[in-house]
Amino acid sequence: MNKTVLYIGNDLSKNSKYPTMMATLSVLLESEGYKVVKSSSKKNQLFRLLDMISTTIVKSVKVDYVLIDTFSTKNFYYALLVSQIARVFKLKYIPILHGGNLPSRLERSPFLSRLIFKNSYINIAPSNYLKHVFEGKGFKVKFIPNVLEVENYSFKLRKEITPNILWVRAFKHLYNPMMAIEVLRKVKKKYPDASLCMIGPVKDDSFELVKSFVSDKNLDDSVDFTGVLSKEEWHKRSEEFDVFINTTNFDNTPVSVMEAMALGIPIVSTNVGGMPFLIEHKKHGVLVEKNDSNQMSDAIVKMIENPPKEMILNARKKVENFSWDQVRIQWVKLLC
Repeated sequence: MNKTVLYIGNDLSKNSKYPTMMATLSVLLESEGYKVVKSSSKKNQLFRLLDMISTTIVKSVKVDYVLIDTFSTKNFYYALLVSQIARVFKLKYIPILHGGNLPSRLERSPFLSRLIFKNSYINIAPSNYLKHVFEGKGFKVKFIPNVLEVENYSFKLRKEITPNILWVRAFKHLYNPMMAIEVLRKVKKKYPDASLCMIGPVKDDSFELVKSFVSDKNLDDSVDFTGVLSKEEWHKRSEEFDVFINTTNFDNTPVSVMEAMALGIPIVSTNVGGMPFLIEHKKHGVLVEKNDSNQMSDAIVKMIENPPKEMILNARKKVENFSWDQVRIQWVKLLC
C-alpha cells in the first residue's frame, strides 16, 4: 500500500490519559499498512499551531492525504490555516468533522467555511447528523462513523436497575453538568439512596459552580467527582452504575455515549444535535428535551421500575456497527 497520511489534530492523549479518536484511528490505519505522520502533541496552543503548519509544509512532498480534525471553536482556525496550506501545495486534504456546534460555525463563518469545506478532497462526517447539515450547505460529505473497538468492551446486561447514575464528560457549560445535579435531586425524592458519579476534566468554571451547588444542597455524600480517568479506569468504575446520562445542550456523536451503549448501561440523553441519529428513542435509549431535568429524572425512575433489557441489547448491537472490522473498509476505499 505504502501510502502516507498526515494527520493534523490535537495529539494530546498522553496528557489527558484518554485516547482521542486521532490516536485510535492513527494506530488502526498503521495496522492497514499506511504510514501515519501526526501533528501535533505540543501542549502550548501557539506552538501546536506552528508545528501543524511547519509539518504540513515540510511533509508536503511526501504525503498522499492530509486528515484534519475539525471543530467549531479555536481548532476551526487550525483547520482553516492547514487546509489553505494544503491547497497551495495541491494536497488532498480531508476534514474530519467533530463537534455538535459545527452547524453554528457554518452560519457564523460562511466564507471561511467554504474555503475549508468546498475545496477539500472530501469531508468526513462521523454522524449522519453532520452529513445532513453539511450536504444541505452544498458540501461533499461521506459518512464514516467514529471507530469503537467493541471487542474490548465488557458487556454487562443489567437485569435490575439501581438509582446509581453515571455522567462522563468534560466540565464545560456547553455540556450542562448542572443538569446532572438537578436530575439527581429529583431522583432522590423517590430513591433517597440515589448517587451520581461525574467523570471528566475541568474546562471552565462550571465545575466550581456544580461543586458549590452540591454543597449548598447537602449532596456531598451522593456525588463523586473523580476527575479524569483513563478509559480502562472508567470502564471498570462503570460496573457500579446502572444509568448513563448525557445532559449536553449541543452534541454530535459523543464517544462516551457510544461506549456506555457497548458496556450495557442504559442511556438517557438530551435530544440535541446528532443524538437522534445515534439513538432511536426507546429503541437504543431514551431522549428528553434539552435542559429538562424533570423528563430525565422521570425516565430514570421508569427504567428502575421496568428495566429496559431489550433496549440495552439493541444499543449494544447498534454500536457493533462501529467496530474497525466494519469501518476499515470505508477508510481503505477512501485512501486507496
